[in-house]
Amino acid sequence: QFGLLLTSEHEPAKITALRFAIAARPVLILPRPAVPWGLMLSAGAFWFLIQFLLLFWAFHEGMLPGLASVTQQMSAPFTVVLAALLLREQPTRRQIAGLVIAFAGLVLIGLSSGADLPLTALMITLAAALSWAFGNIVVKRMPKAEMVSLTSWMALVAPLPALALSHALGDPPLWTALADASWRGILSAVYLGTLATVGGYAMWGHLLARYPAAVVTPFALLVPVISAIVSYFAFDERFGPLRLSGMALIVAGLAVIAWPASR
Repeated sequence: QFGLLLTSEHEPAKITALRFAIAARPVLILPRPAVPWGLMLSAGAFWFLIQFLLLFWAFHEGMLPGLASVTQQMSAPFTVVLAALLLREQPTRRQIAGLVIAFAGLVLIGLSSGADLPLTALMITLAAALSWAFGNIVVKRMPKAEMVSLTSWMALVAPLPALALSHALGDPPLWTALADASWRGILSAVYLGTLATVGGYAMWGHLLARYPAAVVTPFALLVPVISAIVSYFAFDERFGPLRLSGMALIVAGLAVIAWPASR
């Protein structure tokens, strides 16, 4: 999540294209996973292209990085809802309870919107989380595949459409932006394309392969907590009582959804 904190100086489409152009480099040496093209392209579009175009656009519109890391986790409740609607997966009582808690936190965050948090930016961030959830539904239909190879091949979906959008919006060419980029911008693109995308998915897939999902999944709850702490110290981001209560409720709702039920 640290790389996301550095990207506000760039156009959303351009930083999306650059991130996934870097992330796609392993396709030069890795074979294509045995996943149907339709599923792989759809997952790459939802997970990488649409989600991060929206997320970087939200940063451009004034979204706060620490808060974004928490609200992005609404993808988990959204996934439960979409799975019930599209896959006919009946949510458990515990999942429904987690949904209610998380959405209550979202309402509190919405009520805290104002000069430092444009409501438009919050809504765009939630749209990005919804795209992530749609990607989860597509991935659930995939056969098992090696995660580094799958991530790299899915990353191929994003660069060209993002560059085309950047051109249509009249943004300066990518090479001009690279020539004028600060060290922070270059660092963010490299970090996002390598460690946060290929490296992150590889480590996550490695853990899931070695340990039960019920043991690994709850550790994802550390993402919004650590990101909020980093943003607090790096950017002096402050959370008022109403917003902090909403963030806490979202994390609590995720814990209820993700934590393994006692036997």
